[in-house]
Amino acid sequence: MPDIVLATFNARYEHASIGLRCLMANLGGLAPRAAMLEFNLELRTPEAAEAILVLKPRIVGLGVYVWNARESAMLAAELKRLSPGTVIVLGGPEISHETETQPVFQDADYVIKGEGELAFAKLCGELLAGNPPAGKIISGPAPDLAALELPYGLYTQDDLANRVLYTEASRGCPFGCEFCLSSLDKAVRYFPAEKLLAAWEKLLERGALRFKFTDRSFNLDIARASAVLNFFLERYKPGMFLHFEMVPDRFPEELFAPLKKFPAGSLQLEVGVQTFNEAAAARIGRRQDGAAAERNILRLRKETSAYIHADLIAGLPGEDLASFAAGFDRLAALGPQEIQVGILKRLRGAPIARHTVEWKMVYSPAPPYELRQNAQLDFFTMQRLRRFARYWDLVANSGLFPEASALICAGPSPFNSFMAFSDWLYARAGRTYALSRASLREALAAYLTEALKRPAGETAAVVERDALHAHRAAPGAKRQARRGNEAK
Repeated sequence: MPDIVLATFNARYEHASIGLRCLMANLGGLAPRAAMLEFNLELRTPEAAEAILVLKPRIVGLGVYVWNARESAMLAAELKRLSPGTVIVLGGPEISHETETQPVFQDADYVIKGEGELAFAKLCGELLAGNPPAGKIISGPAPDLAALELPYGLYTQDDLANRVLYTEASRGCPFGCEFCLSSLDKAVRYFPAEKLLAAWEKLLERGALRFKFTDRSFNLDIARASAVLNFFLERYKPGMFLHFEMVPDRFPEELFAPLKKFPAGSLQLEVGVQTFNEAAAARIGRRQDGAAAERNILRLRKETSAYIHADLIAGLPGEDLASFAAGFDRLAALGPQEIQVGILKRLRGAPIARHTVEWKMVYSPAPPYELRQNAQLDFFTMQRLRRFARYWDLVANSGLFPEASALICAGPSPFNSFMAFSDWLYARAGRTYALSRASLREALAAYLTEALKRPAGETAAVVERDALHAHRAAPGAKRQARRGNEAK
């Protein structure tokens, strides 16, 4: 039986936790005395507790993130009720900020704030040796990445066959976007290139094909980014899929060269535009050349086969509905395959909180802490935007209804056109969940004929072609990556 159990809730089975593997890889001599357990959010608390307690561990380490905060709190409380003597150690971004205000803090014996590889190993050694530290909160220092053991050997064959493998070439971000926790870490640290390439080589030799890089600004160092892209290009085989998060206004020629060589379906680039409103961007500390971002996205669409996932955030302080709509239309004109509309969140510890009073920002108190209203966007407008985002995801981003989506968004403002459909669909369905593909197809046909006054015969042909498209389309890299985005 292991003395140490590392556990977390993943958003989906397809997500393999890199955090647990980093902790396990750096336990040193304690690694043979440890086990990892990964749960899905659908798993009930008693079953998760049973899976842990049947192993009779002395220490349980739980990774707490914004997407699993509720489940983690319930599990920690259950473990304490059932096995008071088991030492519970919490770590992760969610518990690293506003730590003592969270109810789950009461059920923890220790909390590690910050990067936990070295701190967790040291704590476990002390506990198992009978020398527990006096303080409950432990600050994990930012480790020398060159000294860390890489976690990639802990991916199993099942992981390689069925999951997107998370990897990182760097930590930190030099930008100060106040909605993001990465803004707290101004220095960018890089893993040694030789160690990374050797680890990825071994994964590829074992049959790994799907990689999602967690770097917040992968293309910050152009030379390193180009080297990584060329590494995978040289080893490309059918089925390979790579996901990178890139700064949209930094794509010089030396980066375009390898990007152009990737075949369709193999590369997804997440470009976080977030806003085209210069005043709003400056207000939240976001440095971005909007014109350069436009040029680069347009060029990526024209000259590469990469799938472009572009992000916008609704609810930034000082940006009203008209400005957001204009930004959406400006982005839509560039033709990215996917526009992810996110609602502003006040993540624990994120500097965006400083605008709360001046801009009358009201957030949900429960994860993921989404904005409910502010000085420019009242509650009802935010609800409309939330529904817009959900329906846009189901209809446009899904790729299941390409012709119907194009007809709905026709006109000078795709945003206003789709908002009209969103309002109509909510009035008809009364919900944003439990909408089957068949019910959406029926609703689209009704909207095209009733609201847009398109001929019934033409509409029937459009719906039929979309249905055939959805039936024939094999699950692609895009769908895999979009599921991966939910774990961010």
